[in-house]
Amino acid sequence: MHQPDSRETNGSDDRPILAVEPAILVANVVKFFGRFAALRGASYRFAAGHLYVIVGDNGAGKSTLLRIIAGLMEPSQGSVTVLGSASLRSVAQRVGYMGHAPLLYDELSGMENLRYFAGLYGMHDLAVCRNAMQMMELDPDLSRRVGQYSQGMRQRLSLARAILHKPEVILLDEPFSNVDVHSAGEMAAFLGRLRDSGKTVLVITHQANVMGQVADAFVHMAAGQIVTAPSSNQPARIDSVPARTQ
Repeated sequence: MHQPDSRETNGSDDRPILAVEPAILVANVVKFFGRFAALRGASYRFAAGHLYVIVGDNGAGKSTLLRIIAGLMEPSQGSVTVLGSASLRSVAQRVGYMGHAPLLYDELSGMENLRYFAGLYGMHDLAVCRNAMQMMELDPDLSRRVGQYSQGMRQRLSLARAILHKPEVILLDEPFSNVDVHSAGEMAAFLGRLRDSGKTVLVITHQANVMGQVADAFVHMAAGQIVTAPSSNQPARIDSVPARTQ
């Protein structure tokens, strides 16, 4: 399992070199909804080019944390830095997000959906959309409306939408929901390849075992806090879930 250290040494004289800036820095984040605190001082350093799986019971604050990192919600207290910027809107085009809602138009075909979203990013090359669908093993020439897709097809198309613009940070909330075991395994392997290409990937899932062979770290949340305690600034993992082997 690859675990980055924030301090490395120069092989010639053992002098420490500067720490690599994390892709995502969550510092004492609190989020209130009325009097209810969904997040209670969550903090974590997510290293660049790594794949993290965030796990925890319902109500632990996982989705709230992901939405704040995506810039879709403001924290009540604390701060989040993404790709070196505390202004999350300024890096929005460098982030891909897939939430519970697929953010797809049911009356359009898969290609029509991706063409629309590509246009929002100023991308007009149809080959980009076709390639995104093919990577998800979807037929770009299928004229069927998305409203007639199976749930598994919708999830794969939603993932294609999230990575269409080649984001550096990819945030996924339950991407394997209602997806069969075989397809979930293929999606997990694809996420591993994205990480291998240098992307930073955060995945919330109740199907943590699907990610066991590709995840760099498992981060546990409970009662609005990140309770997995990293040692030596290394990503932490849950011992009960197998970590990626190399």
